[in-house]
Amino acid sequence: MDIHRCRFVPYPPSAINALAFSHSSSLATASKGPPTLRLAVGRANGDIEIWNPLGGAWHQESIFRGGKDRSIEGLVWTQDPEEQDRNGFSSPGKLRLFSIGYSESVTEWALSTGRPLQHASGNYGELWCMAAQPRSPSTKKKNVNGVNGITEEDPQYQIIAIGCADGSIVLMSTADGDLKFQRTLTRPPKRKARILSIAWQNNFTVVTGHADSAIRVFDTRNGNQIRSMSLGAGPQGGPKEILVWSVKCMVDGTIVSGDSTGTVSFWDAKQYARLQRIASHRADILDLAVSVDGETVISGGMDRRTILYRRTAGSRPGEKRRWVEISHQRFHSHDIKAMAAFETKGMSILASGGLDTTPIIVPIREFGREHHRTLSSLPQQPPLRSAPKRSLLVSWWDREVSLWRMLKPPKTPFAEEDFEDSMQSLSRKPKARMLLKGEESITGADLVDDGSLLAVSTLAEIKIFQLNPKHDSTMRLRKLDLSNETAHNGGKIVQFSPDGKWLLLITCSNQIQILRIVKAGDPKRAPHILPQSINLRRLPRKAAKSNYLDGSLGGYDRSISRVAFSADSRILVVSDLSGHLDTFVLEGHEDLDQDPSVPRPKDPDQTSSSSSSSSSSSSSDESDPERNPTLIYAQHWRRNPTAHLIPKLPSAPLVLTFRPSRTPPSLAYGTSTLHATRYNPHPHSHELPTGEDRLLVLTAKHEILELNALAGRISDWSRRNPTHALPNDFRQIRDRAMGCVWDLGTGLTRGRQRIWFYGSGWLWMFDMGQDLPAQLKPSDANTDEDEGSGKEGSRLQKRKRPSRQGILHTMGEDDEDRLGDHGRGRDTGAGSRIPAHELQTGIGRKMRKTTGAEGKDTQPFEVDRRHDPSGDDEEEVADESSALMHLRRGDKDVLANGNESLDIVKPPAYWGTYKYRPILGIVPIGHYEGEGDAVGRSDEGMLEERGIEVALVERPMFEMDLPGRYHGDQEWDAKKDKGVEVGM
Repeated sequence: MDIHRCRFVPYPPSAINALAFSHSSSLATASKGPPTLRLAVGRANGDIEIWNPLGGAWHQESIFRGGKDRSIEGLVWTQDPEEQDRNGFSSPGKLRLFSIGYSESVTEWALSTGRPLQHASGNYGELWCMAAQPRSPSTKKKNVNGVNGITEEDPQYQIIAIGCADGSIVLMSTADGDLKFQRTLTRPPKRKARILSIAWQNNFTVVTGHADSAIRVFDTRNGNQIRSMSLGAGPQGGPKEILVWSVKCMVDGTIVSGDSTGTVSFWDAKQYARLQRIASHRADILDLAVSVDGETVISGGMDRRTILYRRTAGSRPGEKRRWVEISHQRFHSHDIKAMAAFETKGMSILASGGLDTTPIIVPIREFGREHHRTLSSLPQQPPLRSAPKRSLLVSWWDREVSLWRMLKPPKTPFAEEDFEDSMQSLSRKPKARMLLKGEESITGADLVDDGSLLAVSTLAEIKIFQLNPKHDSTMRLRKLDLSNETAHNGGKIVQFSPDGKWLLLITCSNQIQILRIVKAGDPKRAPHILPQSINLRRLPRKAAKSNYLDGSLGGYDRSISRVAFSADSRILVVSDLSGHLDTFVLEGHEDLDQDPSVPRPKDPDQTSSSSSSSSSSSSSDESDPERNPTLIYAQHWRRNPTAHLIPKLPSAPLVLTFRPSRTPPSLAYGTSTLHATRYNPHPHSHELPTGEDRLLVLTAKHEILELNALAGRISDWSRRNPTHALPNDFRQIRDRAMGCVWDLGTGLTRGRQRIWFYGSGWLWMFDMGQDLPAQLKPSDANTDEDEGSGKEGSRLQKRKRPSRQGILHTMGEDDEDRLGDHGRGRDTGAGSRIPAHELQTGIGRKMRKTTGAEGKDTQPFEVDRRHDPSGDDEEEVADESSALMHLRRGDKDVLANGNESLDIVKPPAYWGTYKYRPILGIVPIGHYEGEGDAVGRSDEGMLEERGIEVALVERPMFEMDLPGRYHGDQEWDAKKDKGVEVGM
């Protein structure tokens, strides 16, 4: 594979302004959060990213696109109460997402469509901050102090408190699935007392931080101000007023504030007196986060430092507990603007973001003992497409689309310098650049393989353009006509079939539509798009059951996230976030002599009873594309007859791709001529596709599965290569996969079928033409020599649990490094555990247990390891499936001798590298033919290996334009940022 590294394709990521978890922290939850747990990330360009923690895997599931002059400045989640039907069956309450951003309205988002569901605005000032009322159990209505309050019968709906620029507090009710104005609390006396931060101390008390050096407490039942706490005057030589950028409340009611002087203050929950202040930051503190047990506080601000505070016991008996700064680190390279914390028994994490556009996950409970996790600022689905036959590349961001032509490499070594000069002058200049009209951002785009058509989708409309090259090496775009219903319906995914005859549209409401493209004989003439679209229906699926405390995401799990066509364009597969796959097939043979759009004729042998059916049933049959499909040139799309046999995936798919076919599509299913009859004037064939149907899937948990789409079962390759056969290094990659590229061999390497998966910081190759070598389990590779024989042991041997009794001995660093840390589920949701020799704590993390007086039986164990009961079951299942894998492969020697096998020289079955980062995307731009003649022979007459030619687009952070950052008096990298003053 020949790789062209490109850094001239623009994609400016946007700053992170808001973060919010969908659930509140709870130590009563034993696992790593409920299955409906999500993290919403709001950016300055109006986009909202939805992340699934996946127990520490962190998968970016979807992006709700913004638009022109839009920004997300605040995010909150609420959960409706539990609902009961007439039969008494209860269903969990619905999770709802709200946002604000430099306007006077609050927006609720429809999770299943990614569109704004409703807006609520009123006669109040600009909205600056918001917070959701804590969720409590079901209650009844009664009068409390003359005001309608919530009591013990009716379910309580959460109230959203919003702080405005004029100093007022607006309460919005989420009752009955609506968003209504409830009341405005009393305004403070000063007109310029802008509310910068807001938090709920309990169900009826709101705490606000203002721009006039004050923190105020209000009672939401009567609107009275309970207390006003002053922070005093500003520092000498600075502003007179102190800005309270963040306020948070702990579980015991203690108030924590962070202000523009870099000071963290702690306030009593009842007397509202300041208990302690810590001047820890050298610039403004922009946000705070508190732990669920009230023992930890984390602050972040303009000085890029993340500081952790913990409450410690007094040194003397009876002395009050004090807050102490424990540690600080610089995880971010710019201002930290937003923080959000979530904790359970198995997960304890802090999410932070700011101007450097990168979300970072920091461990709270294991701070200093686990690495932090840096998520990618680039989208999970690359905003890149290509037309390999014309070496075209298209990229998009916000409302702008750019077209590039990738130049071919030189064929002689003497032309390298001239080629580099031409690359500087031509390749970095786009052939065409287009700014879409309207305010909506682009959700998707695609190119036909021959580069003749370009499709672009937004939430408001679909546009298709014809590409015609001009004499001045630029490109002219001509918009094609679409029906009003299709053009103004909007969509989130558009994709052409490999033969360029079909255009797939996934609407915002997750409907599947297919358009037929009829190309003209003359390339200068515009192709024709048939006005009638084909609507396909997915199989009905039962919603996954969830606990009523976990809430429900509604139809969000059924959102279509990935699509793929087979190589012959006759099989279509779509997948959703829940892991369900729906497949469709193109039935019949193309006949251009027929009317392009003819409804399927009814059976002439229908009985009179069938014709006299009810009007309701007949109307439903007409609307059902499966019973009454539309023929287009004697072909029609229908659901795959074996679609119901395809198993549900264990997690959402990241990559969907069919194996490429070496047979031309026209030969894969042949041609057939049918003759019209009296009863069937428009005949068509019912023959199903017979071409390549092997579908390769890479899930969010980095499991590779291959399915036979037409048979509805797992393929033979996937049976011989289960998940545990994948390389350990690949399975331990934390960054999720973004896409793939196929590389087929030719000539002597015709049997090679390589697929290249890539993520934001890695590139891995798997040869699908051979089986993967057997992998040694980490527990076997690190078996202690003192425990048994000197051999590594058979992979089929069951792992033994260490004894819980015996004498303890501290283990050294060498023992810990040799044992490694390969267990899953041992981290708290951020990064991996820090090796013992890097902790610098003076004591090891592992101990050695000795049983018996002479100490012959010794086994190592980890002191602070949290036992995962599911881990033992997974290892037993892996052992059994490993034996089954070798049985299917016919590896008799491996089954008889354990890990010892015959040494056979084979091409590498896999290979990986981490030299490219961060990767925006990889797309094919042609085939590399070497330096020989057209048949692939060099000057010496030797056959040369041909491969695919790809463009690897990188977007390193150091090349992005970011605003100037704050530098302290002891930061040695201050000289690198020109024009920024050192200090304050």
